[in-house]
Amino acid sequence: MSSEERSHEGESVLVRHAETEWSLAGRHTGRTDLALTERGRSRARALADHLAARRFELVLVSPARRARETCELCGLGERASVREELREWDYGEYEGLTTVEIRARRPGWRLFRDGAAGGEPLASLAARAERVMARIRAVDGDVLVFAHGHVLRVLTARWLELDAAAAERFVLDAAALGVIGYDRDVPALLCWNVRAL
Repeated sequence: MSSEERSHEGESVLVRHAETEWSLAGRHTGRTDLALTERGRSRARALADHLAARRFELVLVSPARRARETCELCGLGERASVREELREWDYGEYEGLTTVEIRARRPGWRLFRDGAAGGEPLASLAARAERVMARIRAVDGDVLVFAHGHVLRVLTARWLELDAAAAERFVLDAAALGVIGYDRDVPALLCWNVRAL
C-alpha cells in the first residue's frame, strides 16, 4: 500500500484491558461483562504514565466494562469513542471455560484453528477488525485502542496482511500494549506485549 493510498501516517497503540478474575484464571471471556480486579486497576493506572507522553488524535474503546474501565483509569475515558467492532470474540459454548476444560471435551482443540462451538466465526471477527483498521487509516496521527486480547491480536495479524489465524502467535497479556504502524509504506509491528509493571 503506497502513502497515496492511505492518510494514516501515525502509529496505533493497542492496549489490552487490565486483569479481571477470569483473565487471571485463563477463562475465555467474550460476552461476560466483568470489572477489573484491584491489581488490574493498579496496572491500568500504571499504563497511564506510558501513554501520557504521547498525543493521540483518536481514542477508541470496546463497549465492555473491563476495557472502558482500563481506558478511564488511564485518564482517557472522556476522549474515547466506543466501537462495537472492538468487542471480544464471542466464544459461544466455551464462554467462561479454560483451554484445559475445552480440551477435555475436544482433545487437541485450538481456538484460531477450530473456533468456538456456537460462537462467532473467525472470519466475522476479522471483518470487525478490518472495519477498525479502516477507521485507524482515516486518521492522520496516532491512535489509541483499548480492547481485548483476541480481537487486538486479530487486528494486528490483519494489519500485517496475514491470515487472521496467525493471531494465534501474538500473545498479549492483560494490561499490555503493542504498537502497529509502518516501516516506510509497509504495515509493520513496532513493538509487542509491553507491560507497565
